[in-house]
Amino acid sequence: MKTSERERLRLQRKRRVRLKVQKEKSSPRLTVFRSAKHIYAQIVDDNEGRTLVTMSSLSKNFKEQMKTGGNLKAATLVGSLIGDAAAAKGIKEVHYDRNGFLYAGRVKALADAVREKGIKF
Repeated sequence: MKTSERERLRLQRKRRVRLKVQKEKSSPRLTVFRSAKHIYAQIVDDNEGRTLVTMSSLSKNFKEQMKTGGNLKAATLVGSLIGDAAAAKGIKEVHYDRNGFLYAGRVKALADAVREKGIKF
């Protein structure tokens, strides 16, 4: 499978997931993006159109604890950090927008780490 075909399929999944998530505007959206070397997560309030919390494998908090950002441990740490930051801001429930990525590997590890911090979705 060519990279462009793989990306096209991901974008189709992204549109499908985003439509379901946007129907539920009652709580913020936890969106995730992963690249080969890093993983990014942010909590967005679509009603106000602003980012509430952001964390990635490039963040200062992450770099203090770990060097590389493209593995399961890194995704778990980013999930844990964003869960802590969300709890500090008083966010208790979010909708998980996996951005078209399959719910496996790093995307799943990040979600599990956020759930362990008491954030529901």
